[in-house]
Amino acid sequence: MIPTQLPLGVRLRDDATFANFYPGANAAALGYVERLCEADAGWTESLIYLWGANGVGRSHLLQAACLRFDQFGEPAVYLPLGFLAQYGTALLDNLEQFELVCLDDLDAVAGDKVWEEALFHLFNRLRDSGRRLLISANAPPRELPIKLPDLKSRLTLALVFQLQQLSDEDKLRALQLRASRRGLQLSDEVGRFILTRGERSMSSLFDLLECLDQASLQAQRKLTIPFLKETLGW
Repeated sequence: MIPTQLPLGVRLRDDATFANFYPGANAAALGYVERLCEADAGWTESLIYLWGANGVGRSHLLQAACLRFDQFGEPAVYLPLGFLAQYGTALLDNLEQFELVCLDDLDAVAGDKVWEEALFHLFNRLRDSGRRLLISANAPPRELPIKLPDLKSRLTLALVFQLQQLSDEDKLRALQLRASRRGLQLSDEVGRFILTRGERSMSSLFDLLECLDQASLQAQRKLTIPFLKETLGW
């Protein structure tokens, strides 16, 4: 059995799970990605393309899918192309040995002739092997600057979902969900205080929550507004 592959120092976040993903308006995308991880998924539902702005949870869902496969003892690979593109297309060799391939930030290599050729051949190998492919980018397939017509054609076969930004109320619930899974109690009042003072992206909010978790543990204090003011200097 081939373990989940994490090339060149790439690490999956252990908190990037489906259970930790607050869907908001993205429930359909979450449902289809979870379905992609089921044993009986056919090729018509085994090519999913997620797009949206930074911070909407694209990378989270790709990593969650890899972690789900890891739980099942099935091989999967996660490739953040924005980081790995510099190492060349040899990274795509033999990926058809994995049950699931997750390509994050496809936009990072769109327009590159060598990468587009390599991706086109990878798509064909995965299809012929009955493997599953999960892709993310910052734009829908038709708006990516793909120059290779055959690759653009392959992308049109995908189930495409736009991930939406969470509303403020959804961000509050997402923070509370993440806090509860850390054993923390985050009241509505404290959560809204964080949202009015902290940065707006979910990644920044989750990083802040992790910092507060550590501070709360060390001080043996609950998350209150006075504690936040004292800890963060707000």
